[in-house]
Amino acid sequence: MKAKVFIDGSEGTTGLRIDERFQGRDDVEILKIDAEKRKDPQERKKLINAADIAFLCLPDAAARESVSLVENDNVCIIDTSTAHRTEIGWAYGFPELSGEHRGNIVKGKRIAVPGCHATGFISLVYPLISEGILPKDYPVVSFSLTGYSGAGKKAIAAYADKNRPREFSSAREYALSQQHKHLKEMQKVTGLSRTPLFSPIIDDYYSGMVVSVPLYTDMLHGAQTPESLRELFGRYYAGQKFVQVCSADDETAASGFLPGNGLAGWDGLKVYVTGNEERVVLSAQFDNLGKGASGAAIQCMNLVLGCSEDKGLNLERA
Repeated sequence: MKAKVFIDGSEGTTGLRIDERFQGRDDVEILKIDAEKRKDPQERKKLINAADIAFLCLPDAAARESVSLVENDNVCIIDTSTAHRTEIGWAYGFPELSGEHRGNIVKGKRIAVPGCHATGFISLVYPLISEGILPKDYPVVSFSLTGYSGAGKKAIAAYADKNRPREFSSAREYALSQQHKHLKEMQKVTGLSRTPLFSPIIDDYYSGMVVSVPLYTDMLHGAQTPESLRELFGRYYAGQKFVQVCSADDETAASGFLPGNGLAGWDGLKVYVTGNEERVVLSAQFDNLGKGASGAAIQCMNLVLGCSEDKGLNLERA
């Protein structure tokens, strides 16, 4: 029997990419909404409650409204917005973090897909805190380089405009007030007692990102080196299809450059540990539309449905 799936917000970037990933799948039935009724609460309510899985690809306020429309106790909501990522009762959609995270997704009816910047940050910081290596009060700093597709339709159109301002051809730092919307989940999910200093950068390419966390080894527990940290991540993510821990002689790292768009179109995430015995840089490279958004949402759905975790996703390159 096919699972009935509704995408609330199917015309947005994330919704479109989710819909694309259903091409060729014979185990789901997509419930479509008439274009003129996309914002009609009653029509959305009808389709949400008729679905087995409802994806919310909406702004926060609209996502909360969609949840308020649920009357069918059996429908599973997978929300890609920021609205519910730190809410009690919502599973955080990052199964590689722990068996508990995975179990909450498998049995969950309310699943919040992580933010793209948060995905990279948490993939690096969570294991270190979990394993007692990184103190919870460490003053963590992070930089994130991302393509413009994660900024939404208006930004995509602005970047595609041939008459765009000159600064659009340059990397641009943003969220200068230190109030980025992903900070809340970055702190809560990892268990940090201090809010991280976070500087995201948007650049003139479509998709892909690198999130980096630099650390002083003498502020970590134990005698840590790039090699010991690489081994720790290798053990932590052993057997995980979607997370690869790269070796010291990895071709990309050995080149001295880590491109933001290096994994565009791939649905996994790569972890790099570089630096020296005094200072290390942890980096997560992935696609902001893959493991950072739509790919992660489909992965969560696959776990809920009990099918292969990577069904409909691309893990064959890289």
